Amino acid sequence: MATQVVMPKLSPTMEEGQLSRWLKNEGDKVGVGEPLAEIDTDKATMEAQALASGVLRKILVPAGETVPLGAIIAIIGEPDEDISGLLPEATSGGAQAEKKEPVEEKKVEEQPAKGDDGGAPSAPQDVAPDTGKGQPAPQPQQPQPAASDTGGNGQRAQGGRLIVSPIAARMAAEAGINLHDLTGSGPGGRIVKRDIEAAMSGASAQPAAQPQEQPQGQPAAQLRAVPQPAQQPAQAPTDGAAPYREEGMTAMRSTIARRLVTSLGPIPHIFLTTEVEMDRTVEMRRQLNELDPENKVSINDFVIKVAAAALMQHPLVNASFQEKTVRYYERADVGVAVALDNGLITPVVRSANTKSVGQISREVKELAERARGRKLTPEEYTGATFSVSNLGMFGIDEFTALINPPEAAILAVGAMAPSAVVRDGQVVVRQMMRVTLSCDHRVVDGATGAKFLQTLKKILENPLYLIA
Repeated sequence: MATQVVMPKLSPTMEEGQLSRWLKNEGDKVGVGEPLAEIDTDKATMEAQALASGVLRKILVPAGETVPLGAIIAIIGEPDEDISGLLPEATSGGAQAEKKEPVEEKKVEEQPAKGDDGGAPSAPQDVAPDTGKGQPAPQPQQPQPAASDTGGNGQRAQGGRLIVSPIAARMAAEAGINLHDLTGSGPGGRIVKRDIEAAMSGASAQPAAQPQEQPQGQPAAQLRAVPQPAQQPAQAPTDGAAPYREEGMTAMRSTIARRLVTSLGPIPHIFLTTEVEMDRTVEMRRQLNELDPENKVSINDFVIKVAAAALMQHPLVNASFQEKTVRYYERADVGVAVALDNGLITPVVRSANTKSVGQISREVKELAERARGRKLTPEEYTGATFSVSNLGMFGIDEFTALINPPEAAILAVGAMAPSAVVRDGQVVVRQMMRVTLSCDHRVVDGATGAKFLQTLKKILENPLYLIA
């Protein structure tokens, strides 16, 4: 019996998924549990597995498209089975995006035909790019080419704006590829993952800019019918609104936007800052790195360990707000903020209070590497009881971080730098670092947060407490 394949929920915060690429082609045999496709979620790239055995009869959503949870993306059945009864339901459901694109492509294909007849090109709005809201994007007042010669099945949007899938934008940023030098092979000229892969392998990528005898964005057929303006030196506009380009938000960035709205607005934040003398921690770090050069620990590894130890002494901070209850955790699962090219993710060091600084260092390195490769599983980036965000490596002296719900607190760590301080009536130079604790005031009072920071400061200034 034929089975519909739907967009699965691969992470707790996932609301839609982007089909990064299909691992099977139509007509391929598949078995239960066998990977069918790679799905880009808000946090990672994961595999969607087949829930039935048979043959992949029909792919309803092409690679590069984004669809909501539960949308039908494919059909699995027997080789000679009639699946026509499932196709209308699938087409009218989750695959609506697939139906829209051929209409836009048809408009683009009709443009050169008019140019061949010597007629005037169609009005610019006939090929206006889709803004994602069902209306064409605003057009510049000066005349614009009707379409672009993409060499594929779509078009480049007018005004220099590109249509790029989130996964393609991320891959291009990581590889240092200029998107304006590529032509999209996806629907409507959309630049998709395979275009970036082709550019990375040095195959089939063509510059978007054409020689001067064929202006950018104008089909060759129209060149024979439309008079060419006199060549004039290109000048950057100096008046009016600034030029711009728009790109669709990635699933990760959309999730960050939603979660921040549920953080600073509904959560009453309170911020507490203190300054820590780090000389003894710096010396202990130096000694540990001399003992084990293969696994060099960082100052942030010490901060994670000390924060976990302080949470065990102040369980009111190691908590979360649950509407009608407050949940207090019996171990410190510390989320560590890792910056990515297109967002932020917080992989979790489980039971950090029971691990050594060296163990934490190895685990953080592995988690950060997997995070940058979008290979984390949901269990590795959800369920933290407390978070640490460190911008000291970027030279930021002090900042406040927003709480990651439902956690009750997050620690923002600034840069460590030599400063002149007074000790025993003498001005001396010490390595100083400022830290700020953001607290959910519904759970953590100011005095409670201050006591936590006192303990954190005491241990960082005297790290031997960790082995006392």
